Parts: sequence; structure tokens; C-alpha cells
Amino acid sequence: MKKIFYTLAILIIASTAIKAQNNDSVVQYQNTAQRLLSANKGFTIGGYGQIDYNQPISSSEFNNGTLDIHRLVLLFGYNFNDRLKFVSEVEYEHVKEVYVEQAFMQYKLNDYVNLQGGLLLIPMGIVNEYHEPPAYNGVERPMVDKYIVPTTWREIGFGVNGNIIEASLKYQLYVVNGFNGYDGSSHFSAKNGLRKGRQKGADSYISAPNYSAKVDYYGIRGLNIGLSGYYGKSQSTAYDGLDKSDEQAIKSADSTVINVAMLGIDFRYQLKGLALRGQFIYSNLGNTDQYNQMLNTDMGSAMLGYYAEVGYDVFSLSSKFKSQLIPFVRYEVYNTQHKVEGNIQKEDKYNTSIITTGVSWKMTPQVVVKADYQFYKTAAESNYNQMFNAGIGMMF
Repeated sequence: MKKIFYTLAILIIASTAIKAQNNDSVVQYQNTAQRLLSANKGFTIGGYGQIDYNQPISSSEFNNGTLDIHRLVLLFGYNFNDRLKFVSEVEYEHVKEVYVEQAFMQYKLNDYVNLQGGLLLIPMGIVNEYHEPPAYNGVERPMVDKYIVPTTWREIGFGVNGNIIEASLKYQLYVVNGFNGYDGSSHFSAKNGLRKGRQKGADSYISAPNYSAKVDYYGIRGLNIGLSGYYGKSQSTAYDGLDKSDEQAIKSADSTVINVAMLGIDFRYQLKGLALRGQFIYSNLGNTDQYNQMLNTDMGSAMLGYYAEVGYDVFSLSSKFKSQLIPFVRYEVYNTQHKVEGNIQKEDKYNTSIITTGVSWKMTPQVVVKADYQFYKTAAESNYNQMFNAGIGMMF
């Protein structure tokens, strides 16, 4: 781990010699919510959506494909004045499910510090914050950003964020509510990782605060490097109304909680038509032996996920084209039982590798048509499964 921090430090120090003195030399990414915050008018609106086609491919059997309005999202914002702003994000998934993905107030304290409170995105990895369809290649989001980082991961909390332009640093620091690990039944497992424990601000409860932070460095031309951290405990209703002097009951309640320490490193690099990106996420989970015994589940004591992707805009070779055509390939691995403890047996079926190759046609920066082919298998399988995906996506 020390090598990682030393490498980041060397990159930051070395870049001061090559960093240009104007904003054209760096890439600062913005999602829809950030664009609403930067708008000058009072009421603002934005949105994004995607429609998908997923077709399993098999040489031995027929399989039905699925057609789905995967998500349709509307964002509403209001700027009360130059300092005080509100942003909300309402999502319809699969036509029938409705969620609030963001709802927060932001107050600009000065040019470097913003105060934020409400339903906030956890800044971990890339896609959890930049999850609009034109922002990533592939019809579906990477599986690392589903099972290791449970995108879209958001909880109620408050904190600070800002942009230190002179140092080419963006930072975020929040105190948030944690995962629901136990409310009469368990919500963690090797199959779904932490995903089923997201409270999403819906009648959520709290038994202990959690902490989330991220720093992004963008001082090298075309490069963005992110370092994310998350630390805390899962929440448990077993403590509610518990006598503080009842040591046995407290010990039992402690067994319904796991400790979560997650570290993420990501990068995005753009050089003319070439686009590279990747991320590595490691989650250390404590107290899983007691949790699994108490609740009869199989949660791993560590989860790991990573991917690397390369794409190239072939239309960048000619000035005649106003759109982008980006063939790409991505290799990813995720394992929800990277480590286990106690009597749990590590199972190969939770260690998955995926190769995704396809093309994204960005008709404009806000509208994309995608198609890809996936080869995926677990460590328990000898042959790859196959899937064809196609879809359209947009953001505004």
C-alpha cells in the first residue's frame, strides 16, 4: 500500500514541472448534478436515461433476450442565490421502480470550500459518481461497480467538498449513514456483497456514523487520478432499546455488525483519440466470522475488484467527423470472497472475470449508441459464457 501512495506523490510532484497555467491543459470531469450546480439561473433541469437489449448467447440452447427501459432519471435543481443551491435526482428503473438518488443542499463558503448535506453519492471509484450512460463505455456498468462498489451507492449525511485549482485537487469528505446489515434479517452475502445493505435514504436508520473521502488530482495534461476511502460499521437494529448494562445482549448485537474499510484507486487518461481508464477497489470486512455464525450467511472477510479499459476514437483521425466512434475493450475481475474467515469455505463461483469488447458511437457528447460482446466466467467454470448487449443512452 505504501508503494501506491509513494507513486501518487511522485506523480503530483513531478507534474508541477509540466503543468500548464490554463484550464485547457487539464480535464475536469462533470456529471449532471455538477453541471446543475454550476448553472447561473434559478431553476435548472437535467436528466439521463438508457434503453438496453441483452441477449445471452449459447451454442447448445435457445435463450430469450430482454428489452428494458433500464433507467430514466430527471434532475431538478434550484439556485437560491450565488452561494445556496439545491439538487435532486429522481430515477425510474425498469419502468416500475422509483428511487431518489440524490437530494442535497450545497452552500458555498468560499472559493475552496462547499458545505453539503442531504442524500449524497459516496465518492468511491469512477462510475458511482459519473454514472450517466455517455460517461462510460459498454451498455451495462462494470460489474466491479455493482458488486464491489454497490453503484448507485448513496446515503444521508453531510460534509465538505471543494476544488483547489492552484494545486489541481478536488476533494470530498463526508459523514454518512452506513449499510443496513441487520434489521431482523441479514442483508450481506457472498452472492451480493454489500449491495443489499444500501439504505438509499428510504426510512433509513443509524446506529453508528460512517466516513467517506476522496481526492482527485488533475494536474497532468489529460490525466485524472482518484484516491477514495470509506470507513465505518454496518448498522443494526439489534441495539435499539438495548439495556446498556446487559453485556450478553450487547455481545449478541455486536455479532450483527461488520466493520467496513474500503480503499479505491482510479484513473482516467485522455490523449487526442486515445482513452484509458481503470480502477482498483479493495474492501476489508471485519467481524464477518461472528456475523456469519449469528445470521447463517457466507460473507467474505475481504472483497476485491479491478478493471482496465482502452478505447480509441477513430473519428478523431479526421476533422470531417463531428461525432465520436470509440471501439474499446475492458478486462475486469471481481471477487466477493477474496478472503474468508472462520468456518466459511471460499467458493470459486464468487470469483468472476469478464472481457467486454464493443463500440460506442457518440452522436453528440450527450447521446450515445452502444453495442458490446461479453465473455464471462467464474473460477469454477472452464468455459466462458457469452452475452451480446446493445442500447442507447443520453444525458442533458
